[in-house]
Amino acid sequence: MADRRLQVFHAVAKHGSFTRAAEHLFMTQPAVTFQIKQLEEHFNTRLLERGHGHISLTPAGEVVLAYAERILGLSDELESRVSELTDELAGVINIGTSTTIAAYWLPQLLERFKRLYPRVLPRVVVGNSQLTEDRVAARDLDIGLIEIVSDQPAIERFSAAKDDLLVICAPTHPLAKAQSLRAEDLVQHPFITRDAGNAIRELAEEFFNAAGLPMSEVNVCAELGSLATVKHLAAEGMGYGVASRAAILRDLREGKLVGIPLEPRLYTPLEVIIPRDKFRSRLITAFAEHACKVLAEMAEDVALRAKKQGIA
Repeated sequence: MADRRLQVFHAVAKHGSFTRAAEHLFMTQPAVTFQIKQLEEHFNTRLLERGHGHISLTPAGEVVLAYAERILGLSDELESRVSELTDELAGVINIGTSTTIAAYWLPQLLERFKRLYPRVLPRVVVGNSQLTEDRVAARDLDIGLIEIVSDQPAIERFSAAKDDLLVICAPTHPLAKAQSLRAEDLVQHPFITRDAGNAIRELAEEFFNAAGLPMSEVNVCAELGSLATVKHLAAEGMGYGVASRAAILRDLREGKLVGIPLEPRLYTPLEVIIPRDKFRSRLITAFAEHACKVLAEMAEDVALRAKKQGIA
């Protein structure tokens, strides 16, 4: 329902780039440029300053952006309200998710939801848990699926499930034969950790700190944004990593990696978060309830499969 020019302008302003806005909107860059030109001609003023690969808003652009956010938000509410009267959920839902959840939990979750509500259009943004939490708190996203327990007052959270965290390493690694591993057992071995803001990195750091071992004493050999890269380096014997059980079942079954429980046991929470004071459509409520249900069922299935594979 909302003016397409406003949608495009909003995307350019938020992404700070014509190219990234075009990718987000599945448009060509010339089409994005044309829509912005049309909007500027409508207001008879420049809305964006362009130069040196950077885009900034003019004073008029700041005003248009503020109203665009309100208009687009009302448009989404209108779509949701009308669809609720038809008893069929429809419309767009903006979902943020951590990288691990996106790779190992989200596909089945979305597939099951789309079977129930085929007219719903999920728009998914993948980032680390901290980034997703911040975007939900800022109301840029309708819902988030993260692996940290949020304490932000602007967020309402639902604990869906949890998954074991395991040390992962090559079968030939000195740690591979251990039944469980304490922080003291790990500290001198090369540690392949995750990027800042990643939930599993934060949990691992808390694990070492709880044992009286500051991260300055931990032998960190790499900080990586990709779990796939962590698994690859660990499988090649470059060091050990920490990963959720769901993310490594296949690697363990194929013998590429070994998974060893931590002592004391460490878990990653699977949390569903929504803005506390945002308009709550039936679509958002239905997706949050569905996500909690499916994540709990999937976590139970992961635990059963791990038990069959002999993984604690």
